[in-house]
Amino acid sequence: MLILNNDDVKNVLTMEMTLEALEESYRQLITGEVVCRPKVTLRIPTRDPKNIYHWGTMEGGSCASGYFAIRMKSDVVYKQKYSGTQTREKYCVKPGLFCGLILLVNVENGEPLAIMNDGHLQHLRVGADSGIGVKHMAKESAEVVGMLGSGGMARSHMAAFMRIRKIRRLQVYSPTPAHREAYAQEMAQTYGIEAVPVNDPREVFRGADIVAGCTDAQIPVVIGEWLEEGTHITCVGGRWDKATYERVDVSLRLGTAPAPTGLPEWRTEDEGILYSAFPKGEAWKDHTIMQPEYREKKRDLAIPGKTIYLEDVLAGRVKGRGSDRQITFSERGNVQGAQFYAVAAKVYEKAREMGLGHQLPTEWFLQDIRD
Repeated sequence: MLILNNDDVKNVLTMEMTLEALEESYRQLITGEVVCRPKVTLRIPTRDPKNIYHWGTMEGGSCASGYFAIRMKSDVVYKQKYSGTQTREKYCVKPGLFCGLILLVNVENGEPLAIMNDGHLQHLRVGADSGIGVKHMAKESAEVVGMLGSGGMARSHMAAFMRIRKIRRLQVYSPTPAHREAYAQEMAQTYGIEAVPVNDPREVFRGADIVAGCTDAQIPVVIGEWLEEGTHITCVGGRWDKATYERVDVSLRLGTAPAPTGLPEWRTEDEGILYSAFPKGEAWKDHTIMQPEYREKKRDLAIPGKTIYLEDVLAGRVKGRGSDRQITFSERGNVQGAQFYAVAAKVYEKAREMGLGHQLPTEWFLQDIRD
């Protein structure tokens, strides 16, 4: 059993590897060689009425590659006001620390192969996902990126976009001036492009060929009336406003998890499935989880009547963008599990080759008592 931390992952995983892994996994999902399920979250109130505990898992595997993985997250989640907006924050044990783990398994004999931190892998996975959407939906001439957010996801998205299109300019807004300025400077130095921090989020949209939402804001950040003709949208953080749904012409969905065997009615296009504890009694009456917005079922961003599927695009049955004037969108769907095994397998193989990580006896994870 190999234990890999984020530094180990960073030493081996590149954006090119991530893009390759995801595209291959999507092809295998289409041919039925991959199985996965939507993200499942269990939500439990804590003694602090402002905090909610989240346990989240997503899993998938492939008979073609011979790997299976489950990604597990343990978070205490809360909301806070930040620079005039509301954000969704999380931590494990204390603010600034997080618990996200990936268990990789050999499907041929069931052997547990590796446990790795998910942080760096997660950022590249999400950035690559948006990059694949740009590949199929953004204008071939796209060269200006409008970025909402300046954190890790904003960095991995630029890493993907730079490999998909010939980007020459970045314009970025985030609520903290120092953060957007530092991010713009870093992107300019890293990629040799023009990178401009803007003081008004509307400026992100002006002349942008690609608009990317990479923020923890819990309010709409993609504003329909600000979108210009020909823009492609990705949004992994923040929300759309109603006008955006109306203005998008074509939406690409990369995949949908299959239904359980024999239960076709259980197939869902929701990004995730949520189970919540709603305790009764005086002690819980003021808890955040009891509020109406926490009871709502989270939906993905697929747009009825405007959504096309990667399977059909790859097969040539439909086109992505119909013209350079269309406003387009791309979203993953609910196939996170099909992503984690594919990328984690690449990390594991390269780490073994390079002798990285800490080895633990596999026997520690096995037993001679049958369940």
